[in-house]
Amino acid sequence: MHRSRLAAFVIDCKTDDIETATTFWSKALGRSVVPHTPEDENYRELSAGTSEPMLLLQKVEHASRIHLDIETDDIEAEVKRLEGLGAKRVEFVKRWWVMEAPTGQRFCVVRPQRGPLESGANEWSGEG
Repeated sequence: MHRSRLAAFVIDCKTDDIETATTFWSKALGRSVVPHTPEDENYRELSAGTSEPMLLLQKVEHASRIHLDIETDDIEAEVKRLEGLGAKRVEFVKRWWVMEAPTGQRFCVVRPQRGPLESGANEWSGEG
C-alpha cells in the first residue's frame, strides 16, 4: 500500500528573471511570496492555505506552462500505478519522475512536500 495526493501547481517560467515572474504571479493571484532559501535559485513559492496545493514558480528552459505535482510516499509504486492508467515516464530529474498523461500533459511524481500523507491522501493497494 502507498499514498498519494495533489501536492502543487507549478508555474514553469521561461525567463531570466524569476523575481519579476514571482512578483507578477504574487500580485495576479493575491498571494504573498514565501521567503526562500538560496539552495535552489530556480524556485519560488507563493502562500497557500494548509488544505490547498502548494503554488510554485520554476525557472525553466522549455516553453512556459503550468503543471501539477503528485506527492507520494512511494514514488516507484505511484509511477507504476499511473503507468497502468496509461501515463508514461519521460525523465527522472534529481529525486522525481516527469510523467506524461495519455492526453499529453506533463506532471511530476515527487516525495511528500506538504508533510505526512496520513490524512487527506488517497490510499492505493495495487489497484489503479
